[in-house]
Amino acid sequence: MMTANEKGRCLKHDTAMCGDPKVWFPMRVTYQREMKVKAELDRLGIENFVPMTYKFIDDDTDNPHRELVPAINNLIFVHSSQERISHLKSSNEVLEPLRYMIDQTAQQPHTIMTVADRQMENFMRVASRTDDSVMFLNKDSVVGKEGKRVMITGGTFEGVTGVIRRVKRCKRVVVELEGIASVAIAFVPAGLLREV
Repeated sequence: MMTANEKGRCLKHDTAMCGDPKVWFPMRVTYQREMKVKAELDRLGIENFVPMTYKFIDDDTDNPHRELVPAINNLIFVHSSQERISHLKSSNEVLEPLRYMIDQTAQQPHTIMTVADRQMENFMRVASRTDDSVMFLNKDSVVGKEGKRVMITGGTFEGVTGVIRRVKRCKRVVVELEGIASVAIAFVPAGLLREV
């Protein structure tokens, strides 16, 4: 059993050592196997999230079509304890490709990246949309400095918080998980934005 002093020295991201409850882990999946991994996590009853989007597929056939695909290659979010994920990675062949992401901004080296529940819920409210109301961003999509932090006060995205950023020549509300992923809302009337 850990003493109080030992508990105080635990890394806040190391849930196995500190006995924290489930948290969200952004994880890489090698060779674009995120949907196979998602299916196995679903089968085991482990909450997870893969942002999805429709893409136009023209695969040299006479039948070009739109297909629902992962919006960000090789990324899945898993809501569990580090201890359970590590055990499954070593004991389940389908989950072996999961890789923890390292927080490059952390003071301690090799700190595993996690996302707070509130941040994840905010991100999922926007990133779970598969229509044209949202767009997933890469680093090159956002131009200029960060703007005001705002909350949307009405409509489909009521309660979502984000940052005003310039994307494709327009100011948009962007929900960011720093160092992981960003998604922009295509249009929010200015009257529905409140600075926070």
